Amino acid sequence: MTIASDTELIVVETEGHVATVRLNRPDKLNAVTQEMSDALVRIVRALNDDQGIRAVVYTGTGRAFSAGSDISTLDQYETPWQFRNRRDYCDALRELRKPVIAAINGYAFGGGLEASLTCDIRLAADTASFAAPEVKLGWIGGGGMSVLLANSIGASNAALMLMTGDPIDAAKAQAWGLVSEVVAADQLLARAQELAAIIASRPPIAAETAKANLRAAWNLPQDQAIAYEREMQGITFATDDAAEGRAAFAEKRPATFRGR
Repeated sequence: MTIASDTELIVVETEGHVATVRLNRPDKLNAVTQEMSDALVRIVRALNDDQGIRAVVYTGTGRAFSAGSDISTLDQYETPWQFRNRRDYCDALRELRKPVIAAINGYAFGGGLEASLTCDIRLAADTASFAAPEVKLGWIGGGGMSVLLANSIGASNAALMLMTGDPIDAAKAQAWGLVSEVVAADQLLARAQELAAIIASRPPIAAETAKANLRAAWNLPQDQAIAYEREMQGITFATDDAAEGRAAFAEKRPATFRGR
């Protein structure tokens, strides 16, 4: 299956088992419109349905990862309730079952920070910066900002970002645990795609289950999380890929995983 975007504002490229999804509105710092959100919903559905795609890289064009929602378009919603019920790009990313790596190439502000937090692994360019600036405009983030930020960097650091709205640089983001790696800007995309290819080489059912299990671990009490993990282990152990992995190990050969 070929994954295609129906808007030039989001570009999708595939190589092997890896898809790269790139916001492509550099003149507006990749600020997301409702049109882009709707397109991302359709792209995520296609990625989930495509068994040939096993990992995804999410990034931006130019000097920004994403400045979040396009503020100039927010008054198009007739009521706050309509705004509340809009189809959100962070919700779309949360529905992506495949492992996803954020390649944060520049500004990750507001909804851009939320989108990066929604990804499973975050890599940043050394020129990247991060902020939750909504408080400066009179509101707060609504795409999971508080819970995801607190889970990543702790309550005190999250409070500092959420209550001041001021940015932090890539070095501090790594020190706080917001990102896993900081690399030179001109090496970021290659590193993200390299890591995605490594993940894509793993058994896809196991990789997707690991993602689902991590999400459960955040949301369940410890005993329930361990019990859930045991059930997921049993399911993955019963797959053809797991049998292939055991056979390849015994026979000292590379395994061939088929997602079955």
